[in-house]
Amino acid sequence: MAQIYSGLVGDVGGTNARFALVDGDGHLRHTKTYVCAEYGALDEIITVYLNETAGKKRPAKAVIAVAGPVVDGEIEFTNLDWQVSETDLIAAFGFDAIKLVNDFAGQAMAAPVLAAADMRSIGPELRGASTCPIVVLGPGTGFGVAAVARSLHVDIAVATEAGHAGFSPHDEVEAELWRRLRERYGRVSVERVLSGQGVFDLYAALEDMAGRTPELPDERAVIAAGAAGDEACAAVLDRFCAILGGVAGDLALTYGARGGVYVGGGIAPRMVERLMSGGFRDRFEAKGRLSPYVRDIPTFLITHPFPALVGCARELSQLEGVRL
Repeated sequence: MAQIYSGLVGDVGGTNARFALVDGDGHLRHTKTYVCAEYGALDEIITVYLNETAGKKRPAKAVIAVAGPVVDGEIEFTNLDWQVSETDLIAAFGFDAIKLVNDFAGQAMAAPVLAAADMRSIGPELRGASTCPIVVLGPGTGFGVAAVARSLHVDIAVATEAGHAGFSPHDEVEAELWRRLRERYGRVSVERVLSGQGVFDLYAALEDMAGRTPELPDERAVIAAGAAGDEACAAVLDRFCAILGGVAGDLALTYGARGGVYVGGGIAPRMVERLMSGGFRDRFEAKGRLSPYVRDIPTFLITHPFPALVGCARELSQLEGVRL
């Protein structure tokens, strides 16, 4: 007997698109990843995926997380020249129902149900307040932020564009970094620093400030060199993780996220040991009179490979009227 699937879930970022089918027990099946640059539109990827996995038995419902703000069921991607609407996808694929959600809102919905094996504590192992808000954030092609409002009965994702809030320097080094980025970009957002391009811009700035000529070509080379022991690149990664911790602490205060702060995205898992070394948590807790407040908030690195798909599966169950 052919497998019956309750729906299609997707996670479409600025670089990769990930899709899976959800079985009757809420489990992800046939997870596949596609490079967005190799396709001209989202519906092309969905067509390829469904042809490869579902055959003639197409799922009736879908929830797809997308990298950017969803307004009235439509998305204009922040880092892709794509526009998508729920109406267009229903017309193209015959879905009975579909929901587009912000990609980090998808991750936020996953956070409360992740197993211990799907994350690592950053800093002390603490227990978050079970009915208090959770924040999920992370650097990748851009910088995503979302929250989840919790109660005893339902979790509700709160999509945000907090990655485009202004960057606030912590010391003179970061003030100089801010000045250089302002000269290049104009307004300096958090995403200008905490993103793939931000890693490279931070490297170039610190090298120039030290009187050296930057020689590495991109952020991947910087991260690899730092992991291999290059002192200058290691200092870049340490600074990046400290800034990330400071922003995470600010967001914890903003949302009252006593349920926990979770770090995802494509970059953080590539600098795990740097995150764990202390700089992230030190800056997370360095909140003056409110330091005792954030000191009790747990921080985690998400290690599950597809957290947004897990969150979309939860949204799918609510779309169907059944909460997992």
